[in-house]
Amino acid sequence: MKRLQSLLQWLFLRLEALFNAAFGDRLNPLYHLGAMSFFLFWVVAASGLYLYAFFETGVAQAYSSVEALTHGQWFAGGILRSVHRYASDAMVVTMLVHLLRHFAFDRFHGFRWFSWITGVALIWGVYISGINGYMLPWDRLAQFVIVASFEWLDWLPSFGGTLMRNFIHPTSVGDRFFSLLSFMHIGLPLLVLLLMWVHVQRVPKARTTPPKPIVVSLLVTLGALSLARPVLSQGGAADLGTAVTTLQLDWFYLPLFPLIDSWPLGRVWALAMGGTALLVLLPWWPPKFRRAHRREWQMVVHGAHGAATQLRLRDGETILEAGLREGLALPYECRNGGCGVCLCSIEHGSVEHRPYQRSALPDALKAQGKALMCCAVPKGDVVIEVEGLLRPAADGLKVHKGVVTAMERLADDVMRVLVALPEGEDVPFSAGQYINIVLDDGQRRAFSFANPPQQPDPIELHVRRIPGGRFTGHVFDGMRVGETLQFEGPLGSFTLNDSTSPILFIAGATGFAPVKSILEDAFHRGVQRPMRLYWGVRQRKDLYLLDLAQRWQREHANFEVVPVLSEPQPEDRWAGRTGLVHDAMLADYGDLTGFEVYVCGSLKMVETAVPAFLAHGLQDGACFSDAFLPAAAAGAKA
Repeated sequence: MKRLQSLLQWLFLRLEALFNAAFGDRLNPLYHLGAMSFFLFWVVAASGLYLYAFFETGVAQAYSSVEALTHGQWFAGGILRSVHRYASDAMVVTMLVHLLRHFAFDRFHGFRWFSWITGVALIWGVYISGINGYMLPWDRLAQFVIVASFEWLDWLPSFGGTLMRNFIHPTSVGDRFFSLLSFMHIGLPLLVLLLMWVHVQRVPKARTTPPKPIVVSLLVTLGALSLARPVLSQGGAADLGTAVTTLQLDWFYLPLFPLIDSWPLGRVWALAMGGTALLVLLPWWPPKFRRAHRREWQMVVHGAHGAATQLRLRDGETILEAGLREGLALPYECRNGGCGVCLCSIEHGSVEHRPYQRSALPDALKAQGKALMCCAVPKGDVVIEVEGLLRPAADGLKVHKGVVTAMERLADDVMRVLVALPEGEDVPFSAGQYINIVLDDGQRRAFSFANPPQQPDPIELHVRRIPGGRFTGHVFDGMRVGETLQFEGPLGSFTLNDSTSPILFIAGATGFAPVKSILEDAFHRGVQRPMRLYWGVRQRKDLYLLDLAQRWQREHANFEVVPVLSEPQPEDRWAGRTGLVHDAMLADYGDLTGFEVYVCGSLKMVETAVPAFLAHGLQDGACFSDAFLPAAAAGAKA
């Protein structure tokens, strides 16, 4: 299978390069196969509705009504009949090439299984709808298709020959039968439309309309084919008293029918069902008898002028898929490694580069750490920079305005800022989430809620001063009570999991803010799970709310706080724990099996601590992290 995929990749990449040279990457039809299938469906539906308006659903009138439509109004009915047929054939082609391309580039394993399976079901639906359509004109081709189809179905034990009795004598076929066929030809396409909608639900930002030039090209091509080679009925009206001997088959829709005519019917069933079963099982092939040691990776995305955001990656997910799934305004066009629009810089971590066009990512750029987001699959936690990203776009995310009602310096470089909402307005959030402060030029700065959801107003933020930081510098040097802040949220998924496992919190510096929100929420809800907080800072003065944490310890028997200093000073007279905060926790808990760990702090702390925890028995899915990537001076990273 790998050799076959490699061969198909080689073929597709060269065809794509050829089409890019001819049409440009934006109009490459191989990059719009799914959208073209959607558009062709609407062409088939629109032309079919017109044809159906003049079609007579009686056994004696079906053929004559189709002939009158074809020849009596060739300028509309005849052309639309041909357009209906050729658009249907084209839809089969685009769907099958779409499926083959996803197979070639291995886009059916892991979380993509849903789209693959619904796509297989969609192909069956399109084929059945098309075959049903060939039954309606009641010409010799319709006679052959009906007899062969029901003969094939009759092989199944549940029918046992009862279906073919309806076609022994010409009088056996009545108007009710044609009414049933017509009803099916309405119901089946509606089912296909439903399957198409289901099929794209897990594809973020799925395109269902191709670019306008492709739309025009398809319509012109269908019209030209319809004029050059119009579709006509074959052999006159159906006659069950004589056998059909010569036909012009539609090889797009009817490739199995010569086999039905010449093979044992059981062998044809084996071919159809075996092929379908093979396609259905592909997402789980080759089988994995042992569960691989995997976890969800973390990704931080930021632009050259700010707008940092953090999200989780699923196994095998590209950077672009993850970003679009979370609503990020990432630049992209072809989504297939051909245009280069989704170029990014990998600043931390490594990625696997899936096949792409060398023109979109030259080797020199790749050597500089560049990657195409649509073809880059992270191998672990990553930090990327995307040129031009100004904000984590969140469609439908409400923008709020609040007023600064109080400011309190908790430490030399930590300010508590309280933001009140307008009367009657609230921001429902979960403990551990955050908001984005929106600056004048659209840049964002993320800060966690430090207050619990039970006390939503005012919003409490812990702002740590970053040397040269634009917003944090303003907080310490220019902000005054009464100032209006614009923000959006809530965002983030660093929230308490609902389980019975004991909890270990690791907070670095102002990583205490979301932990404070989570703990106060847990205390309010009466959570009785054992909880221990390891709070790591540099010096004693950085433990800006240690008295509050120690008060929680006195008031709640299931909670304990362990402060850790990494650089204690002589004046601190510190007799407590020292060193790296995650080392202090591992010294107390050498085996983390059965625990849940919540890590919040700097990116460096998170990326150092999490692998160490996993190496000490922490299970996949039991580690939750929230990494801070501070915004620095103008022109620096956020």
